[in-house]
Amino acid sequence: MEQFAGQKKATQHLFPPVDPFDQRMLETGDGHSIYVEQCGAADGIPVVVVHGGPGGGCSPAMRRYFDPSVYRVILFDQRGCGRSRPHASVEDNTTWHLVADMEMIRKTLGISRWIVFGGSWGATLSLIYAQAHTRHVAYLVLRGVFLMTRAELNWFYGGGAGMFWPDLWQRFVQLVPEAERGDMIAAYHKRLFSGDLIVETRFARAWAAWENALASIHTDGATGEAPADYARAFARLENHYFVNGGFLDSDTQILDRMPLLADIPGTIVQGRYDMICPPAAAWELARRWPKGELKMIGRAGHALSEPGISSELVQVMNQLARLRRTLGV
Repeated sequence: MEQFAGQKKATQHLFPPVDPFDQRMLETGDGHSIYVEQCGAADGIPVVVVHGGPGGGCSPAMRRYFDPSVYRVILFDQRGCGRSRPHASVEDNTTWHLVADMEMIRKTLGISRWIVFGGSWGATLSLIYAQAHTRHVAYLVLRGVFLMTRAELNWFYGGGAGMFWPDLWQRFVQLVPEAERGDMIAAYHKRLFSGDLIVETRFARAWAAWENALASIHTDGATGEAPADYARAFARLENHYFVNGGFLDSDTQILDRMPLLADIPGTIVQGRYDMICPPAAAWELARRWPKGELKMIGRAGHALSEPGISSELVQVMNQLARLRRTLGV
């Protein structure tokens, strides 16, 4: 899960903008082309940035958490979003396709081990990737943890968060007939995949607006309006993954497989007042992760751009920069 805006003005904690030194499209072999970019130091510590959503895409602002003289930063747009093609496509688009894409990127770039840095759905995918490819992960940096459980989806799409924002919740549900409001994910799925571009775009914007409005602790409830192409990819991909339970074997798959990460260190940066991904998931994840450290940020919500979250993430990456030999990257 991730908001479409969330890229407010950078704080003083972030590094200056840095342009990519390498941009390319990688063919997956099943009809998808994945956009990949590298920036920073070509011989630096490799770190892969895993964006949220699904469907959020990467942005230049995501480069600013890493000292460009120290890190080799790899960003990519997951299937169906950003500059990857085909746009808004859910065909051959599952969690396991994305895990395979990350491995393809790693091998193509000749990286043995890397730091995996992901937020929201990006944290979900980072954990699943790490559990599948433990020997290639040196460290995990996670923000705004989402574990793809039914309880989390019920919280955000079943009225839990709506108890705090009843006016915005009403705006979200009123587009759907009352008889269908017992399952908002299914109700929106019907419209997002209707085949009518006007209907799909209308519901995509409503889907994105509900999430974006709750992203920051500083929100005044303004939802804004996402660009049509972005909203359609974002909403269709998120909904596709949520309807299918993230394509996981069980509701608790990530937590059940945490023993696989017993030897991998990591840091969780979590906003105390995250309305999209409540802190209970981050707390439980840390409880089951021997080498995982939880940094709970007071007066912060979900957005990557929250000053307290941005500051902590930069501090974590600066600390890791001094541990290159220890991490073996």
